[in-house]
Amino acid sequence: MAEIKAIGPVLPGSIVERSTRCQSSGCHCRADPPRLHGPYATWMHQEGGRQVTRTLTQEEAERLRPLVAADRRLRALVAELESLTVSELAASGSETTQRVGKTRRQSGI
Repeated sequence: MAEIKAIGPVLPGSIVERSTRCQSSGCHCRADPPRLHGPYATWMHQEGGRQVTRTLTQEEAERLRPLVAADRRLRALVAELESLTVSELAASGSETTQRVGKTRRQSGI
């Protein structure tokens, strides 16, 4: 628990660097070989079940990267806790774990 407390603020998603092409036909990004625009830092995350992408300044990206790393660490700790709980239930021979997957379908008749 102390490690979770020490994590501090978290930010879900990923921060990636992207290079793009514009719509101008005579631009260097359309040449052969192309020289793309960027790289631009973007934060991608889920909001209400939809993928949201936001372009960041380099300063914002540097400020938010540790928060994204903290979120990944928090998720890893939660996954570890879940795994330990399942292992402990299985080791204790709990009636609940013995019945998992053996439920019967009941008809409404």
